[in-house]
Amino acid sequence: MISYEYPLNERIRTLLRLEDLYSKLAHFSRGDAPQDHHVTLLTLFEVLEVAGRADLKVDLVQELERQRQILISFRNNPEISEEALSGALYEIEQASSSLLAMAGKIGQYLRENEWLMAIRSRASIPGGVCQFDLPSYHFWLQRDADQRRHDLSNWVHPMLPIRDGLSIVLRLLRASGRPETQLARGGTYQLMMAGRSAQMLRLRLSPSDAVVPEISANKYALNVRFMLSETVIRPRLAERDVNFELTFCSL
Repeated sequence: MISYEYPLNERIRTLLRLEDLYSKLAHFSRGDAPQDHHVTLLTLFEVLEVAGRADLKVDLVQELERQRQILISFRNNPEISEEALSGALYEIEQASSSLLAMAGKIGQYLRENEWLMAIRSRASIPGGVCQFDLPSYHFWLQRDADQRRHDLSNWVHPMLPIRDGLSIVLRLLRASGRPETQLARGGTYQLMMAGRSAQMLRLRLSPSDAVVPEISANKYALNVRFMLSETVIRPRLAERDVNFELTFCSL
């Protein structure tokens, strides 16, 4: 099954974007090729841009505290594993402590690194980081992979509390909903929200259907159109019935 997630507010949209970027950071930083570490650095710049919201850290700390209080209320509940509950509380407390320990503006230490900021500035220009543009960067890319990885770790590590905090929040968000089987007749599906509260929608469908959902939603209605997965011609509506799972997620 393929999952598609649709955020219903800007806060969740930011967390999903950062989750995707941190996943790419982890993937490319494990590589050995200079190209892997070039992509790692460009992705770190994207994390810096997206995480630059002044209230992101505060939002995460407040949400983690809210979830901690909810979990505490489950103590002494015979249907809840005390061991699992204690583990979840410990994870939340550790993530909160790490976030609170982040001093100043997120990523400020990166902004104060003139060498990195020169690369970031040139990277916004198509083909702007060629060896004749940034010879010192070219030299760095030719260094031993372990040396480059050590540098990358030093630059990425102070940003990891953001990753750990948002991972917990998104995991709880995804686990909050109950999937329901739905049918899009003729490739379209509509649902009146009728006061239903949600922060994110999750759609799951079989890859064999070869369709892609186009989702639009607000507090009044949800509309989904399933389009044929064309890569050459303009996408067209799949004019056939499509079965899918729909989950409303809310913290």
